[in-house]
Amino acid sequence: MLINLDRVLNQDQLAVANDLLGRGKFAAGAASAGEMAQREKHNLELVADDAHKKGLDNLVMGALLRHPVYLNAGLPRRVAAPFFAIYGEGMGYGSHIDNPVMGAGEPYRSDIAITIFLNDPEDYEGGELEIQTGFGAQQVKLNAGDGVMYPASFRHQVNEVVSGERRVAVTWMQSLVPEADRRELLYQMYLAKENLGNSHPDAESTVQVEQSYCNLMRMWSRL
Repeated sequence: MLINLDRVLNQDQLAVANDLLGRGKFAAGAASAGEMAQREKHNLELVADDAHKKGLDNLVMGALLRHPVYLNAGLPRRVAAPFFAIYGEGMGYGSHIDNPVMGAGEPYRSDIAITIFLNDPEDYEGGELEIQTGFGAQQVKLNAGDGVMYPASFRHQVNEVVSGERRVAVTWMQSLVPEADRRELLYQMYLAKENLGNSHPDAESTVQVEQSYCNLMRMWSRL
């Protein structure tokens, strides 16, 4: 399931993020890829010890953790600090699957991948995030400040940038519910529960849906 995250960052936050990125130190992104993916990865990433990275981390993750779709569709248990990547002309990231377990000090399972676009699609040609789903390839190229989340088990790639520059933040989540189909069902139930709570707060059906949602969360959550 691909889920759009609308307006994760507002215009003021985007301005701050791009200012910090413009003053950051970057290195070849292949260093952070798994062994199989290294030969496919051609981009630049903000180095881990850059003086501006902590501010960028706090800006992006703070916004994500306040975003209701991110919280209720993903059901985060553990979240990763983002990578900040730039793709210039001729750069891309070939077809790959993300490492199932990430993190050196405290490993986490990468259930969900999230990409947040930091500049407008008009700023570059090409550079689409292409995700292989059960319904075929889906190309994603969103407005600045918007994001997309999808199962990290899906094969995906970043198409070559023909001109301009693509800027993104990428992060991962270990979900309370590892199975993508169960997360999708829970999110649909959550939306139904919220709608019923607003329109028919005292109806028996509202109570039943809320109870079912809570009990399925209890049954499927892994702590």
